[in-house]
Amino acid sequence: MKAGIFGANGRMGRVLIEALQQSEQAELSVATVRDDSPWVGMNVGELAGVGSLPVNCTGVSQISASDADVMIDFTLPAAFDANVNWCVENKVPVVIGTTGLSDDQLARLTQAAEHIPIVFAANYSVGVNLMLSLVRQAAKALGNTADIEITEAHHRFKQDAPSGTAMAIGMAIADELGRNLSECAVYGREGKEPARDQKTIGFATVRAGDIVGEHTALFADIGERLEITHKASSRLTFAKGAVHAAVWLRDKSPGLYSMAQVIGLPE
Repeated sequence: MKAGIFGANGRMGRVLIEALQQSEQAELSVATVRDDSPWVGMNVGELAGVGSLPVNCTGVSQISASDADVMIDFTLPAAFDANVNWCVENKVPVVIGTTGLSDDQLARLTQAAEHIPIVFAANYSVGVNLMLSLVRQAAKALGNTADIEITEAHHRFKQDAPSGTAMAIGMAIADELGRNLSECAVYGREGKEPARDQKTIGFATVRAGDIVGEHTALFADIGERLEITHKASSRLTFAKGAVHAAVWLRDKSPGLYSMAQVIGLPE
């Protein structure tokens, strides 16, 4: 299967190049950068530090529908609309891992899925998606009495906070408890405040160094607490998950799919 990458020069784009090089089911066929990028024409293998590969970086405007069976997009929200529009116009399925999307962009994602198959996930790690299933179970058993807090840590360069994965954890818990996350979420605390409302879901964010990604969902009651934690030590975990999703997506009908569906977990 031919797989293409939007934003090959990005942090995740380079790791996706490595993941595709290692894949036995997909091969890298096209890798895009901005049309005015100094990376245009550079060998993608040299860009990713994995040796020379038979693909060079290409400006977005230079690619065509025949270049890829599926595209993978882990760019920034600023590039989201153009990338999704290209996929819709060219009838190419896409795996999207871009986080920090606006409400309008999420609505556009839903519209695009009426025309092409799309996998959209905040995190492509199998472990994180299993965690989303586990926090639902914990919320069902403990959520009406325990205080719920979500903590996450990432590298200093990450722009959105809380992370998309932290928000996905919060949404899974809120959904299981029949709560509206936009109404019950608390993003940080400071100074003197009233006693904690048990129905709130708290978020705490750390940005430091080169932390790949750490997430914890805490369910704390009087006398006991349960912590469900996932720690990633390599971005290659996410990239391999995205490649697996791309292979799975190739022959699917138009629609919006989750990583849980890709790996066969209950949602």
